[in-house]
Amino acid sequence: MSEPSATTLLGPAEIRRLAAELDVRPTKKLGQNFVHDPNTVRRIVELAGVGDDDVVLEVGPGLGSLTLGLLDAGSRVVAVEIDTVLADRLPATAREHAPGVADRLTVLPADALRLRAADLPELPTALVANLPYNVAVPVVLGLLAELPSLVRGLVMVQTEVADRMAAGPGSRTYGVPSVKLAWYGQARKVAPVPRSVFWPVPNVDSALVSFERGDAVPEGDRAAVFAAVDAAFAQRRKTLRAALAGWAGSAANAERILVAAGIDPRTRGEQLTVEDFARIAAAR
Repeated sequence: MSEPSATTLLGPAEIRRLAAELDVRPTKKLGQNFVHDPNTVRRIVELAGVGDDDVVLEVGPGLGSLTLGLLDAGSRVVAVEIDTVLADRLPATAREHAPGVADRLTVLPADALRLRAADLPELPTALVANLPYNVAVPVVLGLLAELPSLVRGLVMVQTEVADRMAAGPGSRTYGVPSVKLAWYGQARKVAPVPRSVFWPVPNVDSALVSFERGDAVPEGDRAAVFAAVDAAFAQRRKTLRAALAGWAGSAANAERILVAAGIDPRTRGEQLTVEDFARIAAAR
């Protein structure tokens, strides 16, 4: 483990001071709710299990609460921030509150949804972030596809999103995010996060979701498999024979493909694993 670095984490007073200095008014559009509780930050970092050997990708660092915790754990941090005002201030915050480890921080003013491996100074091993609920799933899926080096992660998202990300077949919350995440590995809902640790206080509950990339992905072309998943859940109350009719060209074609894949055409998408969808795509 790294030596103690005399890092001071941000509390409510520091968060409000920084926001006032920057004239930052948190916006719903960017999903900005800043964590102001140091104990919550410490818990997130501990659950993420990151340390000296990790390059952590943090999406949406905001005012830097979690960034400081990650630096204190000894990790190198690449922080991707779409708000240029926040991105410009973050290095100074690191120097002020974590002087011994501030040089381990790289800040990229960029949109995580458009991030490419070539944009990064080094390939990250872990994703740790407080994600806006409206882009959480596309950000995670996009980064897993673009960055094979990401072997694990811990993200804070809206509880409803967390449930969908971590759901298994047969669950009422199982759907497109569940299946697509399962393509890469295993997602698990870890713990709730109280509303009181945020400023401003959100009107939704939050939770932590952990992720570990699997040793191997299912066989098949990812784009083809994901197209089948999208089609199956676009009409999730219908049987797969009906739901996949447009994707397959007709209900008869869908039935033929399903039978060839060893799937009962009367089944619904919520009952299938990602491996089942891979067989369906391969049988098309």
